[in-house]
Amino acid sequence: MDWLLILDLFGVFVFALSGGFDAAKYKLDILGILVLSIATAVGGGIMRDVLLGVNPPVAFTNEIYLLTCLSGGLVVIFFSGRVEKHINWVNNADAIGLGVFAAIGAAKAVESGLGWVGVLMISAMTATGGGLIRDLLLREIPMILRADFYASAAIIGGASYLGAYHLGLSEQWSLLLSASIAIISRFIAMKYGLSLPNARGSKYRE
Repeated sequence: MDWLLILDLFGVFVFALSGGFDAAKYKLDILGILVLSIATAVGGGIMRDVLLGVNPPVAFTNEIYLLTCLSGGLVVIFFSGRVEKHINWVNNADAIGLGVFAAIGAAKAVESGLGWVGVLMISAMTATGGGLIRDLLLREIPMILRADFYASAAIIGGASYLGAYHLGLSEQWSLLLSASIAIISRFIAMKYGLSLPNARGSKYRE
């Protein structure tokens, strides 16, 4: 059983759901919802593959990724009213997808022989790249710059994978540990409103 593929597709689905819901919130049409679903779900993975020299990116060579994206978008199209009533569930799914992609990004970076800085960067990019594309398309300030402990949770997940890897844990357990720690970090931040300190003392005014 390919645990990496299973986790990857799970992350793709929940991020497609998250992107599709944001598109529905702005009352985009069916095509807009599907485009946002796809961009959010595989954007980070495509960035990762390009940087790691995977050409073409896996999202373009394995049709199951596109089908998974479309399934998430279709859920939003047909059940957008119900999804909107359960926004907390969507936010939780987004947090889970963040943790899963952070772990996968770290695993692929380690496999490619990157050092610890590269591993953390690829981990964070894989987890947040799709959301960055989504927010830019919707003309929003990217979540990685405004959300409570979003990119930071991904970096923690990447660091956890590195620690587990150097301790000699198997890839399966390293992935599970990394994703779990990132997800828990994000949930704690969401629950208690935790965030990194803001710049203070600035005299700038708009």
